[in-house]
Amino acid sequence: MSQEPQIQQRAGQRYAGIRVRVPMDGISAAVDEAFPELFGWLAEHAIAPAGPPFIRFHVIDMMHDLDIELAVPAEVTDEMTAGQDGRVRTGTMPGGRYVVLRHVGPYDGLVASNAALQEWAEQHGVQFDSWDTDRGSAWRGRAEHYLTNPAEEPDASKWEVDVAYLTKAT
Repeated sequence: MSQEPQIQQRAGQRYAGIRVRVPMDGISAAVDEAFPELFGWLAEHAIAPAGPPFIRFHVIDMMHDLDIELAVPAEVTDEMTAGQDGRVRTGTMPGGRYVVLRHVGPYDGLVASNAALQEWAEQHGVQFDSWDTDRGSAWRGRAEHYLTNPAEEPDASKWEVDVAYLTKAT
């Protein structure tokens, strides 16, 4: 971690994504499988990414499964994926007020960065747009945006990820 969390107003963002359920220790395998498939789908359809890839967290149960979506911002419509047999679907990351922490370093430090963001929010009276379900904590807008491509920057100490949580409307 390299900085204090910040409040940012973000616009809604369309994306193409692949939604999966995985245990916490299965995220790396999901990333390794889904992102090449997703970027391949975008290339097949001549759609350029409109930003860095991200993982959207829909439901989190750290002791069991995570319901996540591996996604890439892109100008996509629901019609582009309607009727297809593939796993790629379109979605929209909701716009609104986010608390954002820039994580710098290896990905194995992201759990600590998420914890730091949550602790900061609690200390500052910020409430997230989340709720408890029988499957875990559900989130309307929680994501990790992978700003650095490890293929282009092999030094993990320089990798940057924005951890972003949508806050409740006030």
